[in-house]
Amino acid sequence: MSIKRNNIRDRKSNGVDTLFWKSTGSNNISCLLCPQSCKLEIDERGKCYIRQNINGQMVLTSYGLTSGIAVDPVEKKPLYHFYPGSQILSFGTAGCNLNCSFCQNWSISKAKDNERLSVRATPQDLVKLCTDNKTPMIAFTYNDPVIFIEYVMDTAQLCHEEKIKTVAVTSGYINKKPAVEFFKHIDAANVDLKSFNNLFYEKYCGAKLKPVLNTLEYIREHTKTWLEITTLIIPGLNDDPGEFKRMADWVKSHLGCDTPWHLSAFYPSYLLNDIPPTPPSSLKNLREMAMERGLRYVYTGNVRDEIGANTYCPECKLKLIDRFGYDVRIHPGFSNSSKCPECNQLISGKY
Repeated sequence: MSIKRNNIRDRKSNGVDTLFWKSTGSNNISCLLCPQSCKLEIDERGKCYIRQNINGQMVLTSYGLTSGIAVDPVEKKPLYHFYPGSQILSFGTAGCNLNCSFCQNWSISKAKDNERLSVRATPQDLVKLCTDNKTPMIAFTYNDPVIFIEYVMDTAQLCHEEKIKTVAVTSGYINKKPAVEFFKHIDAANVDLKSFNNLFYEKYCGAKLKPVLNTLEYIREHTKTWLEITTLIIPGLNDDPGEFKRMADWVKSHLGCDTPWHLSAFYPSYLLNDIPPTPPSSLKNLREMAMERGLRYVYTGNVRDEIGANTYCPECKLKLIDRFGYDVRIHPGFSNSSKCPECNQLISGKY
């Protein structure tokens, strides 16, 4: 179900030319994009809000519209092993196919499209912004790009024609067939692994764990997409040491010990304002725990951590990349190589 180049200009601004749905009769439709499996009657919207049944067809109401555009460090996505120190053009739309009560970006992910989608930007516009600003990459972020998959695919196709790399920041909640098409267009992804407990996913995210694990395995085993993962550590909810060790073991055995894992601090937000911020000591302890389980590149985020933000050679422990916030300093002997200048150890990533 590949999108041909000449279809991009023909897409209607209201996104009628969408994929991954089927008619179920009487102008009702069924969405096949993600495991939410929304059944939509006329004018009804899916759980993501931006996919709607209009006259018996699936419409992506956010196509060609964004909730904002910015130029960021690639480390902000976060991606630490994908051309570190580079700049990236970031944009998103509105809505989300999860309903996380702890969402740190809820003003966008929970917004209605007519409240947030104020900037018009065709795929061609976005590519021009990249070239004009000399940014070598573009990120589909702020809200989950899975739900605006057609907008992503069209933009990514044009980006690749201009040698611009593409990045997706996603929860990985997508069905297998759409995932095949989606990640075919993505050079790097950061996927949220929110917990290793299905009850957590059901209660706090309105989703299930297994589809996310399936997506992670698919990316690792069947695509060329560079993969990093992020877990937002919420005190008392997903920081149980036993569960965390099981998650670390799964990451190592299914994704590999070289997969970068970002452990990010939670701050009270959206519906979870009664839970305190994640103590830095908790992040440090979990990082050490994950590395003791054999994971080589585990990072702490949303806190100041002189050790947890940096990249070290897993063999000789030489500091290869020093990070202070988004100030990135790469060891001169490593800047043009993927090997440690001290011991010649190959460092996983794209440099």
